Amino acid sequence: MKTSYDIIKHIMRTEKGSGMLAENKYIFHVAIDANKIQIKQAVEDIYNVTVKKVNTLKAHGKWRRVRYKEGKTPDWKKAVVTLRQGDKIAVATT
Repeated sequence: MKTSYDIIKHIMRTEKGSGMLAENKYIFHVAIDANKIQIKQAVEDIYNVTVKKVNTLKAHGKWRRVRYKEGKTPDWKKAVVTLRQGDKIAVATT
């Protein structure tokens, strides 16, 4: 059985994600086989907040070349989590 920490890999700090903080939305890098219900439960368990909505998307890996060998970066999944009004996750901003 997967734990909450296996489902949520880390919170993503991007320029787009920083703009979404005003709307109470946070972006997480999650396990590729996790579904919305598991993501919701994991965020609520780790951060002690109430999740209102979860949107997910799967990003396909890109083809990269190092010298003469081609390879593919792994596929990954991210989740945009909307929290209930008044809830917050402490994110270090610079």
